[in-house]
Amino acid sequence: MATHKPFRELVKPGSNFEFVGRTRVWAAVSVLLILGSIGMLFVNNAVRGSYLNWTIDFKGGTEIIFGFRDAETKAPVDVEAATIRQTLDQAGFEGIEISDYTLEEETPDGELRTVNGMLVRTSVFGALDEGEEGGLMDAFRERFSDRELMSVQWSGDRLIARSRAVITEAEGREFLAGLGKDMKAWEDEQAVRYATLDEAIGGYEMEFAVWGLERQFETELEKVLEGVDVDLIQSYAVGARAGAELREDGIKSLFYAMALIMLYLAFRFDIRYAPGAVIALLHDAILVVGVFAATWTEVSLTGVAALLTVIGYSVNDTVVIFDRIRENVDRLKDKKLARVINISLNETMSRTLLTSLTLFVVTLMMNIFGTGEVRNFAFAMNVGVIVGVYSSIFIASPVLLYLDTKYYGGRAVARRGQRSSGQKKSSDKKSSDKQSPDKKSSDKSSK
Repeated sequence: MATHKPFRELVKPGSNFEFVGRTRVWAAVSVLLILGSIGMLFVNNAVRGSYLNWTIDFKGGTEIIFGFRDAETKAPVDVEAATIRQTLDQAGFEGIEISDYTLEEETPDGELRTVNGMLVRTSVFGALDEGEEGGLMDAFRERFSDRELMSVQWSGDRLIARSRAVITEAEGREFLAGLGKDMKAWEDEQAVRYATLDEAIGGYEMEFAVWGLERQFETELEKVLEGVDVDLIQSYAVGARAGAELREDGIKSLFYAMALIMLYLAFRFDIRYAPGAVIALLHDAILVVGVFAATWTEVSLTGVAALLTVIGYSVNDTVVIFDRIRENVDRLKDKKLARVINISLNETMSRTLLTSLTLFVVTLMMNIFGTGEVRNFAFAMNVGVIVGVYSSIFIASPVLLYLDTKYYGGRAVARRGQRSSGQKKSSDKKSSDKQSPDKKSSDKSSK
């Protein structure tokens, strides 16, 4: 008969590692890590002027990606970041950040090739400053006062107008050219339109987009890089106000997620279980943010998404452990809760390590071979998996034990133990009352 080999386990069944007995040690380690993470935020603010390395998603600004080609052969050309930085500094642009950016394009033969581009960031948002915006809108109202203007707004590099009568592209281009601004064509993908009739407002809505920082940067670079064509690959801008709102919404989303998780755990298990999970989640979030602060890794909307993913993964691991604790509380009625928790942690240890290791390896590969936002997401996940496993074992379960001891006095477990003891005594009494026939006959003989 063929025999089946047992499954390999990272932690052998029946292991008895002591987790609960060293709760104070793990709590001290966690407190030190949290204090270090918070302290790193203030160090960054003092040294770098910002708590975290916010991207333009949160602080506002413009992000532009350029590619470079030979003017004659159109083949990709590598350009040094120092050359780009020096050129833009000499042109009077301040607060410029330059970093390499890898692109992939298809060759005439249908193959993909890697092209080295350049990512340019600046805190400036749009083609005009606030003073210029007001003057331009006033001039626009005066120029087209005969069109029954309903509203005029400026956003980034776009003038958005509503009027009873249409303002044509040619008229808009002529007006902006008189102010020294080059308007994008309405059919241009980056211009994003047009003049349309909006029946709801009873008039036309028009957008006039001007070439801003991207064209200015491109012009300055082409002056210095002789024989090189500068291609605008992508331009992305976020206003400072919009960035602040996104940052606040990201923080709110974390707390909303934790509140809903707490309600879920209180409903599924017991009110004693929920605080431990939430404290563990706060612990995870703070440590991930602390690592981002210590390494000065960019924090973007993708980073917030990664943090929410880490929270979801961590609570999933915590739920598995809590589920085993609840099963063992009913099964091991003669043991104290501290012992039940320790047994449950040992029983789920192999599953916890295997699932966490699988996710860690996948995100590690993304971190090593990925670029840009993919790498930032993977980096957050790498850190999150480690702290998530740690908090599920050494934070969530000890908090459960503390709450049960502090506010419930271990009464639930004690009652089960007393009930078990009572049942045992009752059983012993019944068995003693049921004497064997031999003993009864012996008693009669003695009489």
